[in-house]
Amino acid sequence: MTIHFSDPSALDHDQLEEGTAFAPRFDAAGLVTVVTIEARTNKVLMLAHMNAEALSLTLQTGIAHYWSRSRGKLWKKGETSGELQEVVELRTDCDQDAVVLTVNQTGRGAACHTGRESCFYRRVLVRDGNALLEDTGLPRLFDPASVYKAPGS
Repeated sequence: MTIHFSDPSALDHDQLEEGTAFAPRFDAAGLVTVVTIEARTNKVLMLAHMNAEALSLTLQTGIAHYWSRSRGKLWKKGETSGELQEVVELRTDCDQDAVVLTVNQTGRGAACHTGRESCFYRRVLVRDGNALLEDTGLPRLFDPASVYKAPGS
């Protein structure tokens, strides 16, 4: 069963921003930005994108699906690593061009492919006029080299 969304171009400003029709405004590439947060802690886990198929599958299955821009394909979060994201709530912003996905992060609790809880494990600092990254010390919850090793290796 495919979930159908309302067409945002068929809605006026008030309907889009105050109405009950879910009409995601996908960008020119057919994507909507998704901020994913952990339900227990409200920590930001990751930022990703969904196309209509990923959004529909997320709503149908209760498991987060995204569109991988780097791989150019649909991506069921945690399919390889076992770090599935169980949907608690999906919200959209006022003009419906971004969503916040609240999830229960399963497995070892790692949302990031680097094995960390969050993809946001580095902070930006400025030293002597140069922007640098500093690790915040967020530990790896799994070894990505062993989890994502190529088949047959």
